[in-house]
Amino acid sequence: MKNIAILGASGSIGAQALDVIKNHPDEFKLVAFSVGENIELAKQVIEEHNPELVSVKLSEDKAALSAYDIKVVSGQQGLIEVATFHKSDVVLNSLLGSVGLRPTIQAIEAKKDIALANKETLVVAGEIVMQHAKANNVAVLPVDSEHAAIFQCLNGEDPKKIKKVVITASGGSFRDLSRDELKDVTVEDALNHPNWSMGHKITIDSATMMNKGFEVIEAKWLFDLDIDQIETILHKESIIHSMVEFEDTSVMAQLGTPDMRMPIQYAFTYPERIKHDAPSLNLADIQKLHFNEMDLERYRCLKYAYDAIKVGGTMPVVLNAVNEVAVAKFLKGEISFLDIEHLIEKEMSEHDVKLNPTLEDILEVDQYYKSKNYEV
Repeated sequence: MKNIAILGASGSIGAQALDVIKNHPDEFKLVAFSVGENIELAKQVIEEHNPELVSVKLSEDKAALSAYDIKVVSGQQGLIEVATFHKSDVVLNSLLGSVGLRPTIQAIEAKKDIALANKETLVVAGEIVMQHAKANNVAVLPVDSEHAAIFQCLNGEDPKKIKKVVITASGGSFRDLSRDELKDVTVEDALNHPNWSMGHKITIDSATMMNKGFEVIEAKWLFDLDIDQIETILHKESIIHSMVEFEDTSVMAQLGTPDMRMPIQYAFTYPERIKHDAPSLNLADIQKLHFNEMDLERYRCLKYAYDAIKVGGTMPVVLNAVNEVAVAKFLKGEISFLDIEHLIEKEMSEHDVKLNPTLEDILEVDQYYKSKNYEV
């Protein structure tokens, strides 16, 4: 039995993690979770899983859960309490944005293994996070389907023998559109992902290909790779989740149906595997898999991610923070789809990079760009 704490139970990954726990009551127990402002969900989770600790976003929301025999905390400190809860074995971080960074650091220092679905933690502070994990002998287990695929391909292999990793990308909602056709796309169009069911922010990031850019940066830190060892390729079916080529030119790939519950479950059970009640992959039904070279001029946000990690220092912090603000503005209808990349390019070009930043430096730069008044 493993005790699980979930940061971000109200999101898509959090919901699927709760499903995994529910389907395996003899394997997992939810002991702590956070829900942001979704108090009704908090009530459902408390009644179904009987955890001991819940964190909500606002202090005034705590009273709404007073009828339950559970400790209720709030705010950033509440997230940290969930991340470091003494009874948990594994902490799933599925928060959105860099708000997940400090709780991850605190969980690592509390010797908790991390099931990581919060991309931004490694994007803005990957070196610091992985150094902390190594120093505390803590496992950082990837939940993203792409990184979970690479992780599985490397089981039992010598990382020094990696020639390159190839991260696959569905292409998102607009994969069949030219850049000219992107000028007038709507929020509703962008949220219509062809393969995956995800939250709004990550679905937009998939459409801009920033999501894939974040995954490139994550892969660098998770697997200790040079950026030139990481490639991306368009793969519309999302059946091959990623591949690893070794120095002898052997290529190993991990395949599966587009179902995030599998990598979540594997992160919870690692190094073991247990039954997953889902349809098996049937290649005879699929018949064909398609691949196309990635065009970095078409998908400029992916290019900016490569640029940011090559520069290093605080540049990935700017990439993430400005993207977070820009995507929020697009979802509100305040800017156009292509304005997202325009804002990112402008701010990156003007940023005075600080190399070897401390955690406080990173948080300061992050806050500055998230509070800045942007004009298109």
